[in-house]
Amino acid sequence: MLENYFPVLMFMLVGLGFGVAPVLLGRIVAPYRPDSEKLSPYECGFEAFEDARMKFDVRYYLIAILFILFDLEIAFLFPWATVFQEFIAAGEHAWFVFGSVMVFLAILVIGYIVEWKNGALDWE
Repeated sequence: MLENYFPVLMFMLVGLGFGVAPVLLGRIVAPYRPDSEKLSPYECGFEAFEDARMKFDVRYYLIAILFILFDLEIAFLFPWATVFQEFIAAGEHAWFVFGSVMVFLAILVIGYIVEWKNGALDWE
């Protein structure tokens, strides 16, 4: 029974080896000669002029969350679009599948309009 899991164990060990071996090889082979220039903070070619722990504007996070939300919408639409043609060809539940996706899109469009009207997408 346990011999059935041996390929899984080997796969995990090889995967772990591929992840750990380059890191260890870099530690062993690469020279480590830090100087003040290498250890200095670097920010787009300029010296850092503020603390790295400064607070970001909340709107930045809101835009990021909205991007992820509408990006996931596309991730749900691609599988639906690939199998919808099969539903039409089979003639089974094609209208139900189409209607359910239209309800999904309507909810997302309403959410997008609400965010737009509330000014969440405005950047001043």
